[in-house]
Amino acid sequence: MNGIRLNKYLASCGIGSRRKCDELIKKGGVIVNGKVCTDLSTNVTEDDYVKIGNSRVLPRETTTILLNKPKGLVCTKDDELERETIYELLPPNLRHLNHVGRLDRDSEGLLIMTNDGDLAQELSHPKKKIEKEYLVTVNQAFSNEVLDQFLKGIWTGESKAYAKAVKRLSPRRFLITLETGLKRQIRMMCKAAHLNVVKLVRIRIGLVTGGGLEPGRFSELDAHDIELLQRNPKPDRSYRTRTDVKATKKLAKKKTAKKRAPKTTQRSSKSYKRRR
Repeated sequence: MNGIRLNKYLASCGIGSRRKCDELIKKGGVIVNGKVCTDLSTNVTEDDYVKIGNSRVLPRETTTILLNKPKGLVCTKDDELERETIYELLPPNLRHLNHVGRLDRDSEGLLIMTNDGDLAQELSHPKKKIEKEYLVTVNQAFSNEVLDQFLKGIWTGESKAYAKAVKRLSPRRFLITLETGLKRQIRMMCKAAHLNVVKLVRIRIGLVTGGGLEPGRFSELDAHDIELLQRNPKPDRSYRTRTDVKATKKLAKKKTAKKRAPKTTQRSSKSYKRRR
């Protein structure tokens, strides 16, 4: 019996993400059958005795919730600055759940929390390209060219950041869809465009929306909800995408080339003969 990787086993016990469990293993914090284990390739079964410190750890029944994070809370279990955290919104029996990704302290909206390591991996891996949509309000009116720049890619100072789709709602508000999320990506993109974010709310993950969930509240997700989390909606033509920007650019090039093309005049064979 091959069992499962040790990091996956620990994640199923609610210890943390697989990456965090890998770090714990490398530091010698995991004991398997009485011996310290630092080999990340180790497989374990339900018959193995796995301990962290003096306590045995066992897989927990998986639980996944959708939390509507309010502004002012940080996404961490223990904050060194003693700020309020999202875990203060949860009852004690759910405080073992891990957040999938983060929302910064000043941001609001939907956050997945789970002890299902496989699900966390599916939702956060860049190759899966699970969409996350945000409602953004900035401090001043902006032109449509700004949104196009987000689609083309905008240099944030550390790297080039891209949006998958955008939709203007008003002079100062827009929707933006990301497939991958860099740290404070939307705020950094807006700053690069000389805009300051006044309010930032995540309103969708995959096909899951809040559905009237009040800030500070959470709801447990069933198997159907979890399936929807891992699927993206069909393209909506009311949104502008990177493909639209490329098509516009291509059309503009064609028009420019047509205007610049030299005009050629061809003499008829009859007039040519007359000149001879």
